[in-house]
Amino acid sequence: MTEDAAASTPSHAPLAEEVATLTRRRQAIAELKLPLPEKTRVLTISNQKGGVGKTTTAVNLAAALARLGAKVLVIDLDPQGNASTALGVEHRADVPSIYNVIIEDLPLSAVVQKSPEEGELYCVPANIHLAGAEIELVSLVAREQRLRRALDLHIAEMDEPYDYVFIDCPPSLGLLTINAFVAASEVLIPIQCEYYALEGLSQLLKNIEMIEKHLNPVLRVSTILLTMYDSRTNLANQVAQDVRDHFPQQVLGTIIPRSVRVSEAPSYGQSVISYDTNSTGSLSYQEAAAEMARRGAPVVTPRTGSR
Repeated sequence: MTEDAAASTPSHAPLAEEVATLTRRRQAIAELKLPLPEKTRVLTISNQKGGVGKTTTAVNLAAALARLGAKVLVIDLDPQGNASTALGVEHRADVPSIYNVIIEDLPLSAVVQKSPEEGELYCVPANIHLAGAEIELVSLVAREQRLRRALDLHIAEMDEPYDYVFIDCPPSLGLLTINAFVAASEVLIPIQCEYYALEGLSQLLKNIEMIEKHLNPVLRVSTILLTMYDSRTNLANQVAQDVRDHFPQQVLGTIIPRSVRVSEAPSYGQSVISYDTNSTGSLSYQEAAAEMARRGAPVVTPRTGSR
């Protein structure tokens, strides 16, 4: 081997290894047979800390599961309507939305839209009217139960119910988020691999425990997904390890890396799954979706103090 060739080998080897790894991951996903749940799994995606990838996670996990053969519904409960945008569904002020369901008792079936994404992926959009829903909910009867009742009725009327329902929450514990917790049986928490990652998490867990005790005894934190991971930094590795140490049963083995493609996709009204199917970010979300599906829903057992 010449000196020039020897010098060039180290710089090309990592790239070749990366390409080979991506190829193996694509092949594994292409051959994957997704196990479908026996009954609808309803997951609230929540973290009171903003900017951790809640909407990105909701949209891309839903799109990944739909692409892998599941029937999926995303309920956009954030007044900003970012999940609606990313799934390519209309959510202008005059479009019937989740606001009309929660405040005006419109059937959920009247506001569900089919997403242009691949597979059976549907969305209940949010629009600007939802911004005032917190105030309007205060005076309504059974204000914490309104989303659950609408969702239960909708699923009961379906010949082929959804396999998964994802509820995208605003980054606060108001009545909209409480409605989401009451409607779900599982909580999925995205945690970014950055400084202050665990900030506010203990309070979120206390809030979930309160909801479980007083309003929804089957609610459990079933899944924690590490997002925005940058393998080049010691901090990201330390945060990932800290989260795994605290929540060994809930943390998925799959980690979502920082990705330009993931950030770009919503501006095109798409998930990263359809925007760039073979990108690292897309593959990671597809792997996370498959891992979540294989784990299944947690077995609910009574807890001391729960009703």
